[in-house]
Amino acid sequence: MTQLSRGANAPLSARRLTLSVRGARSGVVDLMAFQLTADRLVRTDEDLVFFNQPASPEGGVRLTAPDGLTLDLAAVPAVIETIAITVALADDQPGSLAGIAGLGVGVEPDGIDVPALGLTSERAAVLAEVYRRAGEWKLRSVSAGWTAGLAALVREHGVQVDEEPPAAAAAPAPPAAAPVAVPAPTPTPTPAGPRSVPGEERLSLVKRQTLDLRKKEVHRVLLTKGADAERVRVVMVIDKTGSMYQEFRTRLIHRVVERMVPVAIQLDTDGSLETYLYAKTFARLPDLRVADLETWPEEFLHLNGTHGGINYRKLGGSNDEIPILTELSGTARRGDPATLVLFFTDGGFYKRKEITRVIREASAKPIFWQFVGIGANDYGLLEKLDDMDGREVDNVDFFALDDIDQVTDAELYRRLLDEFPGWLRAARTKGIAAAAH
Repeated sequence: MTQLSRGANAPLSARRLTLSVRGARSGVVDLMAFQLTADRLVRTDEDLVFFNQPASPEGGVRLTAPDGLTLDLAAVPAVIETIAITVALADDQPGSLAGIAGLGVGVEPDGIDVPALGLTSERAAVLAEVYRRAGEWKLRSVSAGWTAGLAALVREHGVQVDEEPPAAAAAPAPPAAAPVAVPAPTPTPTPAGPRSVPGEERLSLVKRQTLDLRKKEVHRVLLTKGADAERVRVVMVIDKTGSMYQEFRTRLIHRVVERMVPVAIQLDTDGSLETYLYAKTFARLPDLRVADLETWPEEFLHLNGTHGGINYRKLGGSNDEIPILTELSGTARRGDPATLVLFFTDGGFYKRKEITRVIREASAKPIFWQFVGIGANDYGLLEKLDDMDGREVDNVDFFALDDIDQVTDAELYRRLLDEFPGWLRAARTKGIAAAAH
């Protein structure tokens, strides 16, 4: 049986699946499944499958036992992109899911086991996800949840929760004895909000307002994935080959860069964005700091000319990914803090064997490659990297955003940060990335 580590995924060959959830028990640990659209929300409350509603509207997801589900993936509507397999402790149960021995999901007939890993104080969690990728179905190990329990779980996925009725007024109390001083309880700390870094105050009012809204969206995604307090190295790589002419001419690249700054503010160690342009070779640009957001793109986002002392023409006009991939991989050593690479390209990767080798070898290093396709091209190899075998952990993700200007910030950041938190947990478990501080 194949066992998935936290954050890892595997293709599913069968279209009718039987899921056995170890540790699920009626009235103790309740099993639920959510059918989710691209925005990771249910269409209606009927997309929640649980003991009081044991089948989805189309019958593709069925609860067959307190610890069992069947999935008929052919019957799942095309609008549904993810089926989240979740559990929650009953309200009257003490403790957390970390105390449930053997908690995990078995998937047949594919013979895949997804143990719950890394849970601590969570009372509700997504154990695994069955999701679509490039027309196929895959399984991902998640093990991420909420200390607030069931209510937080269902709200996160768009299910309406009835508010608790107000408590009845208490009867007048009899005269009390002399009061005894009792220390006030320590208030439960609330999660910190979006991070701010020096320089934001130098932006124009409009830019600052837009930045604040985007920071909130990034923070929300990270919070739901338990990664809101993470600090890593964030790198951005931009394809400047001739085929990207239209993206530079229309300033689409400028808008993309502006939308990446909030990611760096929330995740990067010092809140800046380490940036590279590449074609045949590459150049490291001055780090993009928020204080320079209104001038940096104008100075450095070009296809030709000399800017900041860099001769852009010498970078070439056609693509060769090997130099930049090798450079970044070489800066990451096992046990170092993690690196997130945001790699924007219109594809055309032709050195398939060499690129595959570099990515495979980099799976033993603390670096995650998030490729984003722009330019409405055939992305070829990029669409297959996520399924590559022979890696210590799944260290790459790809999605295409050919209509990136039409994608909301919430959707962009959800897709951009979908797999990185899971990879980070898996990489730390294996000693690939340094532990959180």
